Amino acid sequence: MTITSFTDEYTSPVPPSRIFRASIVDSHNLMPKLMPQAIKSIEFVQGNGGAGTIKQINFPEVFSDCGFFSACGNFKSIKYRIDEINEEKFVYKYTLIEGDALVDKLEKIIYEVKFEQSPDGGSISKVTSTYYKEGDFKLKEEEIKAGKEKVSGMYKAVEAYLIQNPDAYA
Repeated sequence: MTITSFTDEYTSPVPPSRIFRASIVDSHNLMPKLMPQAIKSIEFVQGNGGAGTIKQINFPEVFSDCGFFSACGNFKSIKYRIDEINEEKFVYKYTLIEGDALVDKLEKIIYEVKFEQSPDGGSISKVTSTYYKEGDFKLKEEEIKAGKEKVSGMYKAVEAYLIQNPDAYA
């Protein structure tokens, strides 16, 4: 098994507590409302949102032709397990466990998201993606780039919503 990791950093003028609650804790409610073209629904398959919870993201049919987690995947849903959620330290770890985004040669993808206070009162989020590959499978750079752009777009959508609604998730 080969392991490949990428870390990206995003900044926001929104404090970590608000962006964490909106984009992580309440993602199952907020994301489908903010991005209905990309996310049809997020449902709990098992658990109530704590560690061990399994969630399923369902994609609209028009979006599945060029999937959210890969450049063009034609899949309808993915499942992930919450490994850790710490609302005091703003840390979230989850593992993509099922879905066409894993393709045949990926065992799993583990994500770790950490939000920190920035000097200006906003936040810095660090996202580490760790791909567990089988054999000599090569990740396609365009798929990694497309995935990063989608994550950035999600953060920007949540950020814009929180800026426009200063009392939301306060």
